Amino acid sequence: MLWGLLRQYVRPYRGLLSTVAGLQIVSTLASLYLPTVNAAIIDDGVAKGDTATIVELGMVMLGVTALQVVCAVGAVYFGSRAGMGFGRDLRSAIFDRVTRFSAEDTARFGAPSLLTRTTNDVGQIQLLVQLTCTMLITAPIMSVGGIFMAVHQDAGLSWLLLVSVPVLAVANYWIVTHLLPIFRRMQQLIDNVNRVMRDQLTGIRVIRAFAREPLERTRFGEANQALSDTALEAGRWQALMLPVTTLVINVSSVALIWFGGLRIDAGQMQVGSLIAFLSYFMQILMAVLMATFMLIIIPRAAVCAERISEVLATRPGIDTPPDAVRPDTVRGEIRLENATFSYPGAERPVLADISLTARPGTTTAIVGSTGSGKSTLISLICRLYDLTSGAVRMDGIDVREYDVERLWAAIGLVPQRGYLFSGTVADNLRYGKADASEDEMWAALRVAAADDFVRAHADGLQMRVAQGGMNFSGGQRQRLAIARAVIRRPAVYLFDDAFSALDVHTDARVRAALREVSAEATVIVVSQRLSTVAQADQVIVVDDGRIVGAGTHESLLVDCPTYAEFAESQSVGADVGGRP
Repeated sequence: MLWGLLRQYVRPYRGLLSTVAGLQIVSTLASLYLPTVNAAIIDDGVAKGDTATIVELGMVMLGVTALQVVCAVGAVYFGSRAGMGFGRDLRSAIFDRVTRFSAEDTARFGAPSLLTRTTNDVGQIQLLVQLTCTMLITAPIMSVGGIFMAVHQDAGLSWLLLVSVPVLAVANYWIVTHLLPIFRRMQQLIDNVNRVMRDQLTGIRVIRAFAREPLERTRFGEANQALSDTALEAGRWQALMLPVTTLVINVSSVALIWFGGLRIDAGQMQVGSLIAFLSYFMQILMAVLMATFMLIIIPRAAVCAERISEVLATRPGIDTPPDAVRPDTVRGEIRLENATFSYPGAERPVLADISLTARPGTTTAIVGSTGSGKSTLISLICRLYDLTSGAVRMDGIDVREYDVERLWAAIGLVPQRGYLFSGTVADNLRYGKADASEDEMWAALRVAAADDFVRAHADGLQMRVAQGGMNFSGGQRQRLAIARAVIRRPAVYLFDDAFSALDVHTDARVRAALREVSAEATVIVVSQRLSTVAQADQVIVVDDGRIVGAGTHESLLVDCPTYAEFAESQSVGADVGGRP
């Protein structure tokens, strides 16, 4: 999975990586050549007192060193560009896929996990790419080249390599095998910390209102401690690598000097060759250490690649079909035919056998008790979910046959929670229409009765909006959300309890203004407040996922006991006025 991900997203950077590989080869070969030159200086210059040879070979060493430095710096530079570009492309791919997820897909992964996969997981693989450009290329060249050069210096000591290298490799491999499951658990715990933190930041007002700060501190502390303990466990295994490597290197160095000294004493080896052999020996062991370090990075990157591939391999539940319908104009007639919907894993349907028709130029109100399925019905119309059975049609065409972007462009949705994005009021209105002029923005704000508090602010349309619109009241957020939907002048308006935070006077103003701009559009209103829907052209009463009544406000008061109970509980009678 890791290899497939790398092969796909590294492809655009093959040129850079080839350059890095070339520079690393030159740099490594230069470092392998230096001990041989050093040995020649000692044996041919220092031992014989030949200053000219020392100066000449010294200049050669300086030149080789300069070449090594230039190539190493170039390799790091181009490797970093390739790694950063890879990370950018992979994050973009994940973001693009996630933005096309249905609500069901997003809920399956969870927002905290998707955030971790887009940031931390991508960072781990990006680190692997950067280190691969340096260590993974250097290690085999240095190892093989070091062995060749060491044997060339003195074959009599090569048996030490046959002992030291396998010992170091096996010891570090044993450590790495214990790290893989720890890293997998660590990524899940990072998800959990993000989940707890997100819950606390989102629900900070509720936490303070109920004085639950100690409980939330405990909850976060437990998640944080679990991550900390797992990181420490991984750290303890990683901490073994340095002493194990140091022990093997030092013991091997002592053995090399001991047996090398014996060979020098026997006249079988020169001092310069021993020093060169020792340098090559250290380079070989360092190459093994680099390879082992890569083995630490690879398991964690492999775990992250699995998590990222899971996201990228998920086919969005809501997607545009190959032969999608893209009509030039949309009238907006909505028809549900025996619509039934069940959430995944649910014991019974949320909605069952729903049939209704909402025509252009009319207002359809949907009322019902909490949990009866009203919001789900709205989600099915705008295809945030797909039906389990039955059909939702717009202008006679099943919404599943529409191009998704074309479908959503024809709908102005105001959800139950009017979410605003950080930025300005103008930025949020342009979510509804990207090229909206200031006049169009003010017109939409007037319809939503939001122009007064926006105009009262010194910045006007450039008034700052905090994340989620937390610097606005609930009613102001709803009115801005209504303006965002109105500015696109859609064929279908869907208001999912979008007037709940408005006072009666503002509610009436907004509904009166909406009647003018939506005169030719299909309007569907979900509301718990019967005074909001009393003068709708048709009122649909939903109870326990089924339609139990349909008609006008007056007829339902007589014919539908459920609706009559609602009206009685809110003291709403047949004399209610004001059309939604």
